Amino acid sequence: MPGPEKPVVAIVAAPESSPSILYGLYDVLLAVGVVYPDMTIGEAGEAMLDVRIVNDTGDPFRCFGNVMVEPHSSVDDMHRADVVIVCDMYTPIHTALRGRYPRQIAWLQRMHAGGALVTAVCSGALVLAEAGLLDGRECATHWAYRDLIREEYPKVRFFGSAMLNLTHESEGIITAGGVTAWHDLALYLIARLCGREHAVRIAKVYLLEGHDDGQLPFAAMSRRIQKHDAVVARCQEWLAENYACDSPVAAMAGHSGLKPRTFARRFRAATGYLPMEYVHDLRIEEAKQIIETGACGLDDVGYAVGYEDPTFFRRLFKRKTGLTLAAYRRKFAGLLLTGT
Repeated sequence: MPGPEKPVVAIVAAPESSPSILYGLYDVLLAVGVVYPDMTIGEAGEAMLDVRIVNDTGDPFRCFGNVMVEPHSSVDDMHRADVVIVCDMYTPIHTALRGRYPRQIAWLQRMHAGGALVTAVCSGALVLAEAGLLDGRECATHWAYRDLIREEYPKVRFFGSAMLNLTHESEGIITAGGVTAWHDLALYLIARLCGREHAVRIAKVYLLEGHDDGQLPFAAMSRRIQKHDAVVARCQEWLAENYACDSPVAAMAGHSGLKPRTFARRFRAATGYLPMEYVHDLRIEEAKQIIETGACGLDDVGYAVGYEDPTFFRRLFKRKTGLTLAAYRRKFAGLLLTGT
């Protein structure tokens, strides 16, 4: 007598996908129900999920790093899925996905309309944005795409601090942040489809854990100089070398030759930042690099980047990164390799 039908999980990939995300998801999801009993009692169990890799044509292709992928089928040949996961689809931080992935997008729209839970990892969220599935919704994706989403997908609300955004789960949409956020998504989906016990077992087998600090500690400021407003671009270039000066916004306005209110409007229109917000983000980015390299003691970091009030600086740093100065140092300073 046949057993109950397994939940079907479709993983959508393309040549722009990372093998670490594609095969990481495939390996972990396929192992649910199989590997834990094999490692604890010496007898492999039965797979609990039907996991399939799909692409636009069904033909083999090579993804990032020239790694071969042999999909199970094309998207058009797969008519039902309980869950769809869109892998990352790399694109430069200034390039939208216009006109790309038309078959995948049409299929995603059909799957979502048919009741499938549609999810995405990292830049895969841009494919959902192209499909219109994120219009009016919050979106977690890699922090590097903040400006691209603001400029190209104004109906999408970028949520930069989250590794996993479940706000719209009831509407059939989940988005996960940067690259290794697939860990968080996989564990969540396993708990949802197979039960929390199996999510815990897989976490133990693969030594996976959630990113409890979210994405903020890992985020870096996009430093690309915008090219639409030459006056603002010159101010950005000047600030990059003079961020620690007194009254930097007034100084930039002076360099621009504009009245302060006019300068503020032009700066925000060109960069998406209020001038002082931009200064704060740039200073915090410099502070992070000082902490990571151990260039000076924690008590001196704020002064080094332009803050006279250490209490204000510490509060700002915590708000921008999600961590205290000491916690940030513990998280990243130990990763540096020192020569002998």
